[in-house]
Amino acid sequence: MHNPFEPELLIESKGAVRLVTLNRPEALNATNEALHDALIAVWPYLAKDPEARAVVLTGAGRAFSAGGDFEHFVELWDDRAARRKEIDAAGQLLHAMIDFPLPVVAAVNGAAVGLGCNLAVCSDIVLMAESAFVADPHVGVGLTAADGGAPTWPLLMGMLQAKEYLLTSERIPAPKAVELGLANRVVADGDLLEEALRVADKLAAQPPQALQSTKRALNMHMKRAVAGVLEYALAEEFASFDSPEHQQLVRSFLERSRKRAAAGQP
Repeated sequence: MHNPFEPELLIESKGAVRLVTLNRPEALNATNEALHDALIAVWPYLAKDPEARAVVLTGAGRAFSAGGDFEHFVELWDDRAARRKEIDAAGQLLHAMIDFPLPVVAAVNGAAVGLGCNLAVCSDIVLMAESAFVADPHVGVGLTAADGGAPTWPLLMGMLQAKEYLLTSERIPAPKAVELGLANRVVADGDLLEEALRVADKLAAQPPQALQSTKRALNMHMKRAVAGVLEYALAEEFASFDSPEHQQLVRSFLERSRKRAAAGQP
């Protein structure tokens, strides 16, 4: 199939499995507008592929997806129309993943932060490399944790654990993510993609109608959990871009990043 999402998303056919790779490695696969748009559109696109039976989702380079692009945050402060589009798109992406009929195996090969974390945990089976971690740092950068964490984490790990990790923005290493229920298991770094493809092949070999209808039934729990919560949280996230706390945190982060770059530090 022709891939209309390049270069932001790569799609490879592996028999009945489609390997989808987030492809902004120089930015640790952080989501800009183009990648965000591609991530929304790729799910209905793949659903129309008559030969596809399962999907593996991973990131190019050393990260799965390191969340939002801080330079892009600054653009959203004054461009409220662009901000509205992006906030609406965040809700569309969550619903697109929940409604996607084929099973999705996330191969979390490195940092999965913010939107990246929520892409992973909204998949159907989550495999994490030993060196990987997940985090939803929305609160830590002065934003409401809207597009995944607040709506879905309590269903996956329980309310008290969700509160602890969302309110503190603490990183969750791979073994802890499995313990909490955000991931299925930890895989050695060098074996991750091979194991994810093996699991996807196993899913692809299942009777498709039975598998897809069972996934749909299971995701009805997720849809009920998300209903209402997502809309409220997204509205609050839209407003939190205007908060002085958020804007000062982003300015400080960008200033530190520029100083490191000027000094030749990573």
